[in-house]
Amino acid sequence: MSMVKRLWVILVVAWVLLPSLVYGSEELIKMSQDEKQWVMPARDYANTRFSPLKQITTENVKNLRVAWTFSTGVLRGHEGAPLVIGDTMYVHTAFPNHVYALDLTKEGAPIKWKYTPTQDPAVIPIACCDVVNRGLAYGHGMIFLNTLDATTVALDAKTGKEIWRVQQGDFKKGMTMTGAPLVIKNVVISGISGGEFGVRGFVTANDVATGRQVWRAYSAGPDSDVLIGPDFVAPYPDHQGKDLGVTTWQGDEWKRGGGTTWGWYSYDPELNLLYYSTGNPGTWNPDQRPGDNKWSMTIFARNPDTGMAKWAYQMTPHDAWDYDGVNENILADLKIGDKTVKALMHFDRNGFGYTIDRTNGKLIVAKPYGPVNWAKGIDLNTGRPIEDPAKRTSSKGNTKDICPAAIGFKDQQPAAYSPQTGLVYVPTNNICMDYEGVEVKYSEGQPYVGAIVRMYPGPGGHRGALIAWDPTKGEKVWEIKENLAAYGGALVTAGDVVFYGTMEGWLKAVNAKTGEVLWKFKTPSGIIGNPMTYVGPDGKQYVAILSGVGGWAGIGIAAGIGAEDPTAGLGALGAFGDVDKVTTLGGVLTVFSLPDTQTASAQPAQAQPAEEKKQ
Repeated sequence: MSMVKRLWVILVVAWVLLPSLVYGSEELIKMSQDEKQWVMPARDYANTRFSPLKQITTENVKNLRVAWTFSTGVLRGHEGAPLVIGDTMYVHTAFPNHVYALDLTKEGAPIKWKYTPTQDPAVIPIACCDVVNRGLAYGHGMIFLNTLDATTVALDAKTGKEIWRVQQGDFKKGMTMTGAPLVIKNVVISGISGGEFGVRGFVTANDVATGRQVWRAYSAGPDSDVLIGPDFVAPYPDHQGKDLGVTTWQGDEWKRGGGTTWGWYSYDPELNLLYYSTGNPGTWNPDQRPGDNKWSMTIFARNPDTGMAKWAYQMTPHDAWDYDGVNENILADLKIGDKTVKALMHFDRNGFGYTIDRTNGKLIVAKPYGPVNWAKGIDLNTGRPIEDPAKRTSSKGNTKDICPAAIGFKDQQPAAYSPQTGLVYVPTNNICMDYEGVEVKYSEGQPYVGAIVRMYPGPGGHRGALIAWDPTKGEKVWEIKENLAAYGGALVTAGDVVFYGTMEGWLKAVNAKTGEVLWKFKTPSGIIGNPMTYVGPDGKQYVAILSGVGGWAGIGIAAGIGAEDPTAGLGALGAFGDVDKVTTLGGVLTVFSLPDTQTASAQPAQAQPAEEKKQ
């Protein structure tokens, strides 16, 4: 082919693809603006988990009652939330990762279709902290699922027929997938789990139509692997330099250096930046990996088209506590002083709540949102924590009374942000620990932990709380203490109602302004999932929650581990060995609504979105 013809082919292909590139995100943005649907894991690209719905208010929420229920048929821990696209609800489960499409137009929401991926059950013990799954993604008429055996699958949203599947990693090498994917333009973004097996973390973008890998960005290694180029901005000196993903490690430890990416993803269409965070470095024994261990424990901003990093901020250099940094990044424009700031809010496992300029990664606020003693603060000039040397862990001894524990003052359970109150509603753990590093040798596919951890309740004796947080000041506004960890996510609505669940199984509704508990209902099992809300074809607002205890905090009851050894379950049994005394296993979706007499403001049945009409 001549050069001229080749150029014409490239131009024609680009002309054909351009509308779909733009369409992908515009479709989801438009759908997320339809307040009746829940089209992404966090409802919107900004990860707010805020719903504009307000049929359910602080005055009438006390009248909520069960509308219908659905058993998932799976007993292990249920994290994440369903999607609602048009008149269909899509429900995921823990391993074996069933996907159900439920028909919301019919009484009791019967099953439209069910999909179960083929997986080798040998993957089950590879999952470090229960065989959970955090949800589905939708786009281009397809449902996207990450399975425990490190595969991304695309399904026809109408029929459940498998369109493509791509192996992202080898579970026999310790790689698993538990996170929810996210569709941006024409790619689906997925992360990887396995930080406790020496996996080198990465994020992958696959073409939505074919599954072809578009780019992959590693969390450690040379800049060419991390996708750091000339456009990279680093506001702090220790983030500047070539190949820090290699030079801040000893020898070739970066090749098994963790920094996995199993958390949540957010996206700013205006800046065209994808945001996510990386996890703990491997091993947990810090003596084996001197240096800052970049880019573990780092918030990245990347161009979703190319994967190239725009900026990065490492929260916990040389992590010595397993403060896995994968928690969600919430995007909002905040009025701070006399300026409106394009902010990113992140509540890290290390106990600090960060408010960051999301255009360049520069810290604005960094304050502890719970009991923290491993560091005295964050230096806003350098971005580094001001550590207490007495709380640094080592293989030379057992460091005691560290707060927070490895499970963090908050783990995977996502917070919610209300633009009406300006507050973030953060479900938290209140757990501290003793921690002793242990020398460990790497063997492919075998645990590469390297620490003995014992967790126990933090100050006050309660093991969790829901807090309301002012991200502009770094101040707690109110708090509701819980006996067990508040290990499920939060939802906040325009009715000024906050919903969250407890490990005992209570779904609670709270006044967003005051923290007053207005209503609660005991679901069949402990809650580690995230509440969501939508409007059904009958025009009524519904609230849905997956119950099914498990996860790291509930690994004892989920995996049948006794409480005799408080260091079992990577230390979780010391703090949560009594969960089996208050709840039992079982995945159930419970959906609530107001009585018909309470929904006078109910809207007519919604029109199906264009994508649904095509199906």
